[in-house]
Amino acid sequence: MVATARPAPRTFTITELALEFDITPRAIRFYEDVGLLTPERAGRNRVYSHRDRTRLKLTLRGKRLGLSLQEIKQLVDMYDSPSDTKQQLQAFLGVLGEHRRLLERQREDIEITLAEIAQHEERCRSLLGAKAVKPAPEARARAGKPAKDAKALPSV
Repeated sequence: MVATARPAPRTFTITELALEFDITPRAIRFYEDVGLLTPERAGRNRVYSHRDRTRLKLTLRGKRLGLSLQEIKQLVDMYDSPSDTKQQLQAFLGVLGEHRRLLERQREDIEITLAEIAQHEERCRSLLGAKAVKPAPEARARAGKPAKDAKALPSV
């Protein structure tokens, strides 16, 4: 039986990861500094493994979710730990639950603000509609017609 050699695992350069994830090499080095990534060295160059690539992907996903770097580190460290670590999973569920509550409050605030904007837009449209029928005093004055007392526009 002939032993076949396994190909070397795929590695990545900092430039390749930066291009793939549309981030700067500086951001990747920052994630190294906070302990999220631990590349090997080949001389002066950083060499990132598939594990590092996955950790970077999880880090960026956590950032999009609005998690803090500490929360992201908990998540990413779970990637390396046994998946049945009850204490870690419970702690992470707590983090996710709190983050969910925060996002739901933000969504409520956004919905209220959007409703207020819609009211202001409707009010502006109705005022513009009323003005379209009756020209503004300045327009009448320019047309040679005397301007009547103009009412101040209500505050919007």
